[in-house]
Amino acid sequence: MPCLSPQCGAAIVGEAGNGNDAVRLASYLAPDVVLMDVRMPVMDGLKATREITRDARSANVRVVILTTFELDD
Repeated sequence: MPCLSPQCGAAIVGEAGNGNDAVRLASYLAPDVVLMDVRMPVMDGLKATREITRDARSANVRVVILTTFELDD
C-alpha cells in the first residue's frame, strides 16, 4: 500500500483554491500526484485535469479526482 505520510517522503508542495490556479501550480511545481476536486471555482476540476495532462511540463503528473455531495442521507 502506498504511503502518503511525511515519514515516507510525501510532501504537500502546493494548494490551489480554483481550477486556474491548479493548472498553473501543476505546471510550475510538477508534482508526482495532484488531488483534484471536481467542483472547483473558476475552472472545474475536470477541465483543469485535461489542461494539466496536456501540458508537457506536467506530463508525468498523476491526477486523483474526487468530490463531495451535500446529501442529508
